[in-house]
Amino acid sequence: MPQTPPFPATFGSTGFNNNVYQTKEDGYGGLYYHDNNLVSGSLEALIQHLVPNVDYYPDRTYIFTFLLSSRLFLHPYELMSRVCHLCVEHQRLSDPQADKVRLRKIAPKMVQLLSEWTETFPYDFRDERMMRSLKELTHRIACGDELYRKAFHQMTQALIRKLTTLSQYEEVLAKLNATATDRMAVLKAKPLSIQRDILSICNDPFALAQQLTHIELERLSYIGPEEFIQAFVQKDPLDNDKSCFSDRKKASNLQSYVEWFNRLSYLVATEICMPVKKKQRARVIEFLIDVARECFNIGNFNSMMAIISGMNMSPVSRLRKTWGKVKTAKFDILEHQMDPSSNFYNYRTALRGATQRAITANSTREKIVIPFFSLLIKDIYFLNEGYANRLPNGLVNFEKFWELAKQVGEFMAWKQVECPFERDRKVLQYLLTAPVFSEDALFMASYESEGPENNMEKDSWKSLRSTLLSRV
Repeated sequence: MPQTPPFPATFGSTGFNNNVYQTKEDGYGGLYYHDNNLVSGSLEALIQHLVPNVDYYPDRTYIFTFLLSSRLFLHPYELMSRVCHLCVEHQRLSDPQADKVRLRKIAPKMVQLLSEWTETFPYDFRDERMMRSLKELTHRIACGDELYRKAFHQMTQALIRKLTTLSQYEEVLAKLNATATDRMAVLKAKPLSIQRDILSICNDPFALAQQLTHIELERLSYIGPEEFIQAFVQKDPLDNDKSCFSDRKKASNLQSYVEWFNRLSYLVATEICMPVKKKQRARVIEFLIDVARECFNIGNFNSMMAIISGMNMSPVSRLRKTWGKVKTAKFDILEHQMDPSSNFYNYRTALRGATQRAITANSTREKIVIPFFSLLIKDIYFLNEGYANRLPNGLVNFEKFWELAKQVGEFMAWKQVECPFERDRKVLQYLLTAPVFSEDALFMASYESEGPENNMEKDSWKSLRSTLLSRV
């Protein structure tokens, strides 16, 4: 029986919907369909539906959807334990010789299922319990057969490489954050006249937009699909224990990416507020507007929105004399594209255009789609909050999970694009480690550039000065 709704999604080089084996329903009870699409089922039946047997292999879209959303009900190590148990049950025959025949038929399917799990959700296997179950199951299936033993060995080695790369990435992020903190301390001791700014590092808007795209695509690539679900996971009312992810970091790469957006916004505001001369501030604003426009043309909507966000921060937007020197026509066009009215209609139209371009692209550059990430998270959050995980009859609401998989699946395609632009280490280093002002420091720099204009600003300035003096 068909089980996949008609939505496009592609994962990896093999394609998300390409089945290695025929997908036929094997008669498990507890699954319910509408118009040939799986819409609900008991958790146990859905788990059984995941496990291959001699005559059946699950549709790849189902595998991704269930592995993604099952963590709303049970921890991945619990799911792996149940998969192991069901797999062993399927092989249990009285005739030892028949066992071997059956094993030969089911082994390649289990290799495929576990490969898809480790390739798409590798971070699940940072849990020692997951690795232990994986080793036990692969040992049982591959026992006595060199071909399958080799296949499992290759799968495990690829998984270990991914997890090692992730650990190295986390170490790099920690070092970058430490460097940025150190440079902030140095900045406070330096006179403004000898501090470096973005224009002294890179004065080509297109080149800077390319380096921003490097950072965006690298950080996107480390976000696991499960992080979108784990960011919102709550206790299942039918379970008695705590939330399945109370004992681990839920979405650290997702959080790091959100922090990057915030850093870029504050860096933009810092670059604008730091110059003493009005003419220089106006020049920086016009340059950053051009950078944002180049980001839009590339398909890097996240950097573009971060730049606009930085320019709209109060310490920047209040600089009326500075903005009076700026040709704002291009900025107005960008703001129109990112207008939040009608649920970001203009942006969503541009995003659809970029997505369509990526589908028909002839070059890697045309495949770049970097969404406004905060809005993507918001969309997934409201989808999760708007529909119950379980129906009133207690069955799992699988229609909701198809929709979650559709949104996360589109992101998975975007994050796999490799950046086609040449890296500029000096520019990247500046973007990632240049010191940024806090909100208080931005206001102080803003008031020093253009004095307070009304009583509210004067009170704010006095308060900030007394606060800063008390810290000295």
